[in-house]
Amino acid sequence: MATADENLASGPGWQVSDVICTARAGDRPFEEQHRSFCVAAVTRGTFRYRTRQGTAMLAPGAILLGNPGTCYECGHEHGAGDRCLSFHFSPAYLERVVTELPGAKRLGFADPRLPPLPGLAPVLAEAEAARETGDSEAFEELGLRIAGAAIAAAAGPSRTARTPSRRDQKRVAEAVRLIELNAERPLSLSELADGTATSPYHFLRIFRQVAGMTPYQFLLRTRLHRAAVRLRSSDAAISTIAFDAGFNDLSTFNRRFRREMGQAPGAYRARR
Repeated sequence: MATADENLASGPGWQVSDVICTARAGDRPFEEQHRSFCVAAVTRGTFRYRTRQGTAMLAPGAILLGNPGTCYECGHEHGAGDRCLSFHFSPAYLERVVTELPGAKRLGFADPRLPPLPGLAPVLAEAEAARETGDSEAFEELGLRIAGAAIAAAAGPSRTARTPSRRDQKRVAEAVRLIELNAERPLSLSELADGTATSPYHFLRIFRQVAGMTPYQFLLRTRLHRAAVRLRSSDAAISTIAFDAGFNDLSTFNRRFRREMGQAPGAYRARR
């Protein structure tokens, strides 16, 4: 078994765990089954998720969606390992969430994943910071917020598009890994496209289709997310955190952080 599952917190009808997978490209994927509703936030790595709802490549910031009783496979032919914050809910628990959301008329997910959503960025950073600091008391509220946002997004209009090829998914996975390893330095679209042997235009199109955002948006989100986690889990100076994350100007960092997280870095840190 290449997966380590650590229970972080639980309560009546819900549970959250830290799931670390060390599977590599040569490992054969094995079939598993969701025992409850699953809403899992990918925090590191990439993997291919195949289930009854469809097949999708998941990257950091994406949300894996699973229905109880549904079998699924996770493959790592494009890279090694991943890490997720996995929230599990009983049908009765999630039914109460559905009844509170306008427009959410059915219990169950029709799609295998949600792309990174700007509205979820603050709560995902809080959840990852809670994991790093061991703040188990925060997870029930975080789980509710994540579940509500996932159901609301899943209830929206669906988009019809050509399914990306496995080659394109591999190219995007390689670019995601490059961004994750080098987010603190400048990364141009041309450099990312050269690393996948495609033209910048084709790379931009397939990246947005697979990852749900442009490469620059993903790079910026990666930097802001890492800064948000450090603001929650450390006492380092805000300027130090900004520069370490890859921002060369503090005012730019403050402006972008407020736009992404909804408040200034100092106010965000004070909430802890």
